[in-house]
Amino acid sequence: MSRFTIGIDLGTTNCALAWIDTATDELTENFAVECLAIPQVVRPGGVEERWLLPSFLYLPMPGELPAGSLQLPWDAHRDYAVGEFARQQGALIPTRLVSSAKSWLVHPGVDRRSPILPWQAPEGVRRVSPVEASSRYLQHLIEAWNYKQTTRYPGQRFEEQDVVLTVPASFDASARELTVEAARAAGIERLTLLEEPQAAFYSWLHSHADWRKQVRVGDVILVCDVGGGTTDFTLIAVGEEAGNLILERVAVGDHILLGGDNMDLALAHHVQQKFARQGIRLDFGQFRQLAQACRLAKEKLFTDSQLTSYPVTVLGRGSRVVGGTLTSELSQDELRQVLLEGFFPIVDFADEPRRGASLGLQEIGLPYATDAAITRHLASFLRRHQPALSERCQAAGRKSAAFPTAVLFNGGVFKAPPLVARLVEVLNHWAQSLGAPPVRMLHGTDLDLAVARGAACYGLVRRGRGIRIRGGIARAYYIGVAVNLPAVPGMPPPIKAICVAPFGMEEGTEADVPGHEFGLVVGQPVQFRFFGSSTRRKDSIGTVLEYWDENELQELDPLEVTLQAPDQRGQIIPVHLHSHVTPVGTLELWCLGCEPQHRWKLEFNVRQNSEAG
Repeated sequence: MSRFTIGIDLGTTNCALAWIDTATDELTENFAVECLAIPQVVRPGGVEERWLLPSFLYLPMPGELPAGSLQLPWDAHRDYAVGEFARQQGALIPTRLVSSAKSWLVHPGVDRRSPILPWQAPEGVRRVSPVEASSRYLQHLIEAWNYKQTTRYPGQRFEEQDVVLTVPASFDASARELTVEAARAAGIERLTLLEEPQAAFYSWLHSHADWRKQVRVGDVILVCDVGGGTTDFTLIAVGEEAGNLILERVAVGDHILLGGDNMDLALAHHVQQKFARQGIRLDFGQFRQLAQACRLAKEKLFTDSQLTSYPVTVLGRGSRVVGGTLTSELSQDELRQVLLEGFFPIVDFADEPRRGASLGLQEIGLPYATDAAITRHLASFLRRHQPALSERCQAAGRKSAAFPTAVLFNGGVFKAPPLVARLVEVLNHWAQSLGAPPVRMLHGTDLDLAVARGAACYGLVRRGRGIRIRGGIARAYYIGVAVNLPAVPGMPPPIKAICVAPFGMEEGTEADVPGHEFGLVVGQPVQFRFFGSSTRRKDSIGTVLEYWDENELQELDPLEVTLQAPDQRGQIIPVHLHSHVTPVGTLELWCLGCEPQHRWKLEFNVRQNSEAG
């Protein structure tokens, strides 16, 4: 057992690392959680420590920067930058900047192991895969720990510690597997995955010794996590067992690419229109600079409500620019109009997220949310999970409408008090319309560092210290099986969906899929189809679905593979299925025949043209 439990928040926009030293005290519920000040390049040749490591990777061209510009205390010859300088330099030359690598990990439309980033970069630019980019962020954190902490704690290298790495609750099995792959490539072996909203809640539990007085049996807590690049919703129920409070994660939302970065872009578009009215047109690079300037202005204005406006400046290009810069201002009124009405409008509980009209040709890229209104996405989430809410209300004997009783905010977006106040206003507007009591707000977490802190706390929970949030896997998973029917011209055979892992199946457990034997095609390329559902909570392993609504099951990455079987090309072998949720939290599906050599593992990932044996 390692001395430290380390928690890592591998964020879309920022990363953070926290730890607990199990050798320092009695490890009561008030144990200390420390965070790592992360050394990183902040200017050419300048290294400073920051609590956050921006999730940006800059890949300069040879000779672009003076020698030694990117050196770190542990690497004098580093030829790329991770962190603050990468973000700054990438705003100037965006074609060499890798960003949103975490969002690319969950994108099924690309090969996430191929060097595709920076996306749409011109020929000759260095590229990495989303997995490699994620691995480099983790590698930087490992190197920073070993550089700083092995002096403070001799011999306690990172590689020897227990690590909890967070992922969005909305990550599917494929994205989780790719995250584990990135961590392994960075050198992390003693690894556990934890959902980010749960980590935020663990942090809240740690920071409130009296938490049992703040929540009660029957509560359903909405964790609303809006970070730089994503929005994540989770419901955690408070129950009772043998006189003790228990916590259970009962619902998670979809992966929504919508967050603070979108807000910065919206503000940049607003200021760009002001420049346009002056006859000034910004090119792509200047617009990226403007977005960074608007991010800074947003943070300043929300931090200091006494400021009426804040300047935004962009480097100019061309002889018409006086002094080489373009300057405008962003006011408090503009800020609130753009962000409150654009991202947190007051909407009815029945409102659905708006879908944009589809054009026949579209750029390939990240599947961003087409509706920027976070409140509409939240309403949709709560409506889809009304059965889970109703179940908890009935179990607790509550007679009020099925609605969350409390809310915990997480993510840097909620550093802005007006955004918090608006979302609470909307939630209470919905509660009143449904006949539910007002929603209580849970206070007192560090919005930047809560996920890393909570992950470190979970490391102790795994050792039996502290209350555990029950949950298991956040979705039910299904495999598609072709129905054996006579061929019909022009019509593909229908498929059934067989549940191979039900909602809530615990990490470290495995089970046979009962009652079914299937014919497995081996020795030639075949395709397997997988599905997931966050709403079908009652299906058990082996449940057969012949029909389903498109909102119930979402198709995941297909797996194209050749299952190796010497001298049996194209044959069909009878097998049964066996599911295994690994201790890390990934899902394995085994096809097991009667012969000892007839064992094949199907992985929920995107290995293109792979061969399995």
